[in-house]
Amino acid sequence: MVAKIKSGKSLIGALNYNENKVKQGKAMLIAAVKYFKDPNDLSFNDKLFRLTDLASMNQRSKTNTVHISLNFPNGENLADDILQEIVKDYLHGVGFSTQPYLVYRHEDAGHPHIHIVTTNIKRDGERISLHYLGQNESEKTRKAIEIKYGLVKADEQTKQKPNLKADVSAAEYGKAETKRAITNILGFVLRAYKFTSIPEFNGVLGVYNIQADRGSKDSRMYAREGLVYWVLDKKGNKVGVPIKASTVYGKPALKTLEEKFKLNAQLRKPFKDELIKILDGILIKPLTKGEFQKALREKGVQCILRQNDEGRIYGVTFIDQKNKAVFNGSDLGKAYSANQISAQLSPDPVKPKFQHQHEAQANNEFSEALAGDKLINVLIAPELEDLAALNKFKKKKRKGLNLYHYANRRKRTGPQKDHRLYQAT
Repeated sequence: MVAKIKSGKSLIGALNYNENKVKQGKAMLIAAVKYFKDPNDLSFNDKLFRLTDLASMNQRSKTNTVHISLNFPNGENLADDILQEIVKDYLHGVGFSTQPYLVYRHEDAGHPHIHIVTTNIKRDGERISLHYLGQNESEKTRKAIEIKYGLVKADEQTKQKPNLKADVSAAEYGKAETKRAITNILGFVLRAYKFTSIPEFNGVLGVYNIQADRGSKDSRMYAREGLVYWVLDKKGNKVGVPIKASTVYGKPALKTLEEKFKLNAQLRKPFKDELIKILDGILIKPLTKGEFQKALREKGVQCILRQNDEGRIYGVTFIDQKNKAVFNGSDLGKAYSANQISAQLSPDPVKPKFQHQHEAQANNEFSEALAGDKLINVLIAPELEDLAALNKFKKKKRKGLNLYHYANRRKRTGPQKDHRLYQAT
């Protein structure tokens, strides 16, 4: 069993995540402990307010959300009542036995797992400390549960060998077991591609929806040169549970990769000049970012542009798919660094933000006509538009005449009579 603890500031966000999975038919609520109704009778607000009421007891604490996932190896399918007991023992071991919590069984991945949503704020406003919770109490409790329930021990799971004969395709969370998918992709990428750094490595892995992660620079994992692998969704966001490099077949940890970086630096050299020639031939004429990447793809080179939120390019990686050689732009020379490439590329054409009202209306009418197969409306659209404009002009003219007669009538009848006449109309 593998436990993953996430803390946050949004109880409604954690609850929404699980409830949306329920609506999609990918999860089921199997327990609601210390609630005042049966799980099937709880509304969304019932689930939420029970937790937010506790969280409100401590206004100073911004972190009030605890979202835990317990993950089991493929094939270890446990009954709901056993899962409920495991959750009870686990929360007792990590100091959450007094807290209300919700348990969801998820079926959106290749391995069985459950999610627990609770809060770390007690009834008296005291905050349950989350400092080193995952490293200390969680690990001890996890190991005790594995023994008590006869579960497969996480530390002793057999490392899966990559299936080198299978066609390697991009990972898709929930379609296959996460660890198996990562193992297969890593086995292929490590064997086939020549890269010399983590960013270059991630440039290739990103094609297969995988990312190698060292953690933030101030984290313990980074300081200890640890490495984990994530599955990414279509938007590039991390999903599921990270897999430690030490548990993957071949142990592609940082030290192993660094040795491979040195070897790859020599193996990719013969392909450097060929890639530079391709770039020089493409950069002769001005191109936008999209046109530049498309032109390279036609030559068998994939260009990954790393951009910030403002769209500024701060990194570029070239993947020569023909020779399986990976280069950061600066490795090819200063002229191919991110800053220089960005300076040579033309800005994307700016699309007009506003459209004349009658043009927008005409486009909408055209789309509606096509959707309903009423092509006659499209054919006579110009005549209808002219007719509408003529009617609008007549209304304005009629309105002007009315004002003229109204002014003459006022002169004849005087302001008092005119006021009564206005009320009558």
